[in-house]
Amino acid sequence: MFNLVTRGQSLANQTLTASAIAAALVAALSLFQLYFIDHAWSINSTQISNVKATASLKNSFAYGAVGGKPKENSKIQFDLDADLTPLFNWNTKQIFVYLTAEYDGKTERASNRVTYWDKIITSREDAVLHLKNQRAKYSVWDVERSFRGRNATLRLEWNIQPWVGPLLYGSTTTESTFRFPEVKKPTKKASP
Repeated sequence: MFNLVTRGQSLANQTLTASAIAAALVAALSLFQLYFIDHAWSINSTQISNVKATASLKNSFAYGAVGGKPKENSKIQFDLDADLTPLFNWNTKQIFVYLTAEYDGKTERASNRVTYWDKIITSREDAVLHLKNQRAKYSVWDVERSFRGRNATLRLEWNIQPWVGPLLYGSTTTESTFRFPEVKKPTKKASP
């Protein structure tokens, strides 16, 4: 009845149970610290400014063109100042931070969100961002035909990836707005 296999199973079960309890405790303490001590969900020291949007037509399948018809494409340039150090604690492996623009769709209930820029931050020392005239990392196009004349709200969002526990999502409280410009028409060269 008390052979070597039974003792091994009992030891493995106790070890697994203790590990699961320790992991749950680490995740709960980390979440408590982020929410109540560091106030990570109310970061208001972010500034998004000097937003310059451009729009152009791209005739490429990679930019969403269908049937040989060009598709509108948008890029932005911006300034960003953010202090994301409250998101780091002893259980934070890395933070994925990204700048999104949200704007209304053509229908009443439609809302669109696109990502222009992102970064992975792996240490508290790198969590203070001072970006000037930063170009968007991604060029975006609308699922509908045109962005023209629509207002968009920029927001800095984040995802904490802990060593132990669930992924945590949030955004800074600061927002900035801009208007999608008219598409630049390609200029024809004058023939001699």
